[in-house]
Amino acid sequence: MKRLALLVGALLAAVVLAACGNDSGSTGTSASTNTATATSATGSDDHNSADVAFTQSMIMHHGQAVEMADLAPTRASSAEVKTLARQIRDAQAPEITMMTGWLTAWGQPTISSGSGMDMGAGHDMTVMPSHSMAGMMSEQDMSKLRAASGRDFDRMFLTMMIEHHRGAIEMATTEQRDGFYGPAKELAGSIVTSQTAEITTMEKLLENI
Repeated sequence: MKRLALLVGALLAAVVLAACGNDSGSTGTSASTNTATATSATGSDDHNSADVAFTQSMIMHHGQAVEMADLAPTRASSAEVKTLARQIRDAQAPEITMMTGWLTAWGQPTISSGSGMDMGAGHDMTVMPSHSMAGMMSEQDMSKLRAASGRDFDRMFLTMMIEHHRGAIEMATTEQRDGFYGPAKELAGSIVTSQTAEITTMEKLLENI
């Protein structure tokens, strides 16, 4: 989990640097634009505890997916797996940025209180144990994935990411039912749609590896 916390911290630091570097305010990426819009438009009475819990949890969930995807370029043997991993990273990293903007606007910590974790560089962030968050891989699982290569990595990556996606869909479905904040519910719907489609793709790839 230490590695995952550092990755999420690095992604958040990149958001801050990007914001500082954009002095014109008119040429930022769509992700930073979405974050700025969410931050300025979000009030204190347009969200509920389910929105906060979903956002905090999904930041860590996405962070692990990005960590897994970052292993593929040097470890996967399948071009399709590498492409899928890149698509997952490109989709989920900007969503981390957007969700961080919501929490900032709500005056909430990026990560929910739980098993205290020091992010370093002044970041006091905590994360729930992996087994308590739907679809999260354990540190043992992640160690096995980091050590794998070639076809073994391809199979392990697809198997783990299918489970990971199913967990995200479960979390997103809960947000659709219990959440109040419109953009969070829209993101949840997008996660259900996109990750359901990716599960189908991964299951087909797994059959051929």
